[in-house]
Amino acid sequence: MTPFICPLCQASFNQINNTQVCENNHHFDIAKEGYLNLLPVQSKSSKNPGDNQEMMAARRAFLNTSGYLPLAEKVAQISKQYLADTEQAQILDLGCGEGYYTDIINQQLPQHHICGIDISKVAIRYAAKRYKKIDFCVASAYQVPLNAQSINLMIRIYAPSKAEELLRLIKQSCYLITVTPAPRHLFQLRECIYDQVNNHAQENEAVEGFSKVEQVNLSYELDIDSPQQLKDLINMTPFAWKFTPEKLAKLLSQPHWKIECDFNIEVFQKN
Repeated sequence: MTPFICPLCQASFNQINNTQVCENNHHFDIAKEGYLNLLPVQSKSSKNPGDNQEMMAARRAFLNTSGYLPLAEKVAQISKQYLADTEQAQILDLGCGEGYYTDIINQQLPQHHICGIDISKVAIRYAAKRYKKIDFCVASAYQVPLNAQSINLMIRIYAPSKAEELLRLIKQSCYLITVTPAPRHLFQLRECIYDQVNNHAQENEAVEGFSKVEQVNLSYELDIDSPQQLKDLINMTPFAWKFTPEKLAKLLSQPHWKIECDFNIEVFQKN
């Protein structure tokens, strides 16, 4: 199991039956699905932080159509490239959601060990239930319950984070791979919402303490025939709150949709 640490005192755990116990006697039960909840109550900004059930269900349904499979496979390929000289790497998928990308990376790099954390208990419960070979944990990306200098490769797909925590976790000269929307990402949805569409950034500045070593642009077009698939795509994004009923009805009245996917995949190395 991934050597998670106590979120209250940062001590190591020992497992006693179905409970992780640290030397200061803080107890954390392993859920029946196999995940740990290491998000202390005082670290929660709401009762159920992170993506809600509806957003997660929409994302899960859309990802199951393989709409973002090219992205997942590209990230796995790049991960494999940067771990080519590492025998048994520790990989962290930060903000892993329901584990879709985590699982595909794990399939492509079975010799390494990957774990996923997310602040959404709903998402982590689903991930742990579906992907039994991966360790998942409910935790904050701003206070990750892992030891310093323990990560060879961190994946961060759309997830918020802070530079100090990335620097703490990632080993010297090791890597962070980030995915962000590139200029044309979901352009056809955005032009239905806004009178003037502002493009996303073409690239991002290096994270403090890291140097950018590679940037890859991945662009492809989604052909969507199913209104439900389109609604799931919308509902898994912040656009769900931007569409008026009239604009959404107008979009859904079309028989077929072509939607651009455009991603920035950037690789940073710790200085």
